[in-house]
Amino acid sequence: MKKFVLSIAAIAITASVSAQTVTESKTFDNFYIGINGGLSTATTHNAWFKNLNPNAGLRIGRYFTPVFGMAVEGNAYFSNKPGKSNGTFVRNTNVSALGTVNFSNWFGGYKGQPRPFEVIAVYGFGWDHIYGTKSNRALMSGKGNGLTSKAGLDFAFNLGEQKAWQIYLEPSMNYMLHSNGIENGIKYNINNSFFQLNAGIVYKFKNSNGTNNFTIATLRDQAEIDGLNAKINDLRNTNSEKDTQLASKERTIADLQTQLTDCMNKPTPKPRAVAANLQPSVIFRQGKSVIDPAQYASISMIATYLKAHKDAKVKVSGYASPEGSKEINQKLSEERANIVKKALVNRYKISADRITTEGLGATDKLFDEVEFNRVATFNDTTK
Repeated sequence: MKKFVLSIAAIAITASVSAQTVTESKTFDNFYIGINGGLSTATTHNAWFKNLNPNAGLRIGRYFTPVFGMAVEGNAYFSNKPGKSNGTFVRNTNVSALGTVNFSNWFGGYKGQPRPFEVIAVYGFGWDHIYGTKSNRALMSGKGNGLTSKAGLDFAFNLGEQKAWQIYLEPSMNYMLHSNGIENGIKYNINNSFFQLNAGIVYKFKNSNGTNNFTIATLRDQAEIDGLNAKINDLRNTNSEKDTQLASKERTIADLQTQLTDCMNKPTPKPRAVAANLQPSVIFRQGKSVIDPAQYASISMIATYLKAHKDAKVKVSGYASPEGSKEINQKLSEERANIVKKALVNRYKISADRITTEGLGATDKLFDEVEFNRVATFNDTTK
């Protein structure tokens, strides 16, 4: 028993090593199906060549690693003398669960595809049913059923460019473990066994890796792994820095939004006694000639007026507050008038020849509040 446990441990270690050399397989990878047939005869008390009985079977299996696999096999055994034996053409059927061990890959390693020739061990247990008379079925605990065991070697040849097909020759020993009745327990008795020689053909289904077999995993050396880890850490640091920058920009946006809201909530300034035909005006920030989103409401009102009065024309007058030099304020007032005209033309589709502009430099005469003199106003110039 101790030797058996040690053997199982050695197999498990080999399976682990083998699994590290090949790419990971998915649930339905590495399945195969095959048929087999051959001859069998009782091992003892029997003239082998005079009492050969044919059999045929089906095997379906899966390789879990290049070394280990499992298969389910069903065989029907036929009588060569049905009239003189148990009265039926099919003498018995046996269904087995088999474990497979590829000795070639175990001891020689897996090279990325199967070898042209391999030796594979099969071993497992099955359930046998005998057909025929009661006297013949009595051999199997009186019911014609019983536990069996099979041990064999497959001498396999892998064919084709993809090694998808395999033919094999399999000698095996098969034991009737309940031949003396189930109540007597399981016994490996050479006198209750038969020798079998079968030949088979197997087709291995295509896998998710694009081949019909296992493929070798691409391994990387430690220096390459360290280099990749360093790049990952650099990317993490860069990402952290960008997160910090993004948070700062979000705070700036929030502050600007607060300032804009405060500006929009201020009461509309009352103009001094400077005549203007059209009341809406566009207010700018200090030193800027960019239209804030809230100021488009005034421009929209002028556009609506011009669309309602097809012959109307307007003059856009730009101003600056007194801060700064005269030259800068003159230029700023012109830019403010021109940007308002551009909005009317591009955004509201008003004809450019209906709009004139002028820059009037700095003033503190339009509004009581100094900041509201950074403005563009409208005058109807229709004749």
